[in-house]
Parts: sequence; structure tokens; C-alpha cells
Amino acid sequence: MNWEQVRGNWNQFKGNAKQQWGKLTDDDLTRVEGHRDELVGRIQERYGIQKEEAERQVSDWERGLS
Repeated sequence: MNWEQVRGNWNQFKGNAKQQWGKLTDDDLTRVEGHRDELVGRIQERYGIQKEEAERQVSDWERGLS
């Protein structure tokens, strides 16, 4: 799954992202709008983790979408 597909179908993926990262608010997910960088930043902010860890988590999540 590439991010063009995720971005184009973000409303379908928001629920999945919310399950994965429960600390993300609906507003966070709306603002992300399917942009990977924004998702990484929001996860980093909400969970107080390093960017590398947030990137790893998003990469793992991406693999699960396929």
C-alpha cells in the first residue's frame, strides 16, 4: 500500500489508525489527512517518543494495511 492510496482513502484508514494509536484524537486524524509526515509528527507528540520510533511504528502499521 502506498501513501497515495492511503491519502486518497484516508477516511477509511482513520479508524484503523485510531485503533493503533488510541491517544490520537479525531481532530489529530482529521488534520493528518493521509499525510505520512503529519501522522508521524502527531504520534511523536502524543506519545512523547523519538521520531525514529514513530517512523518505525508507522512503517509497521503500513505493512499491516496491505
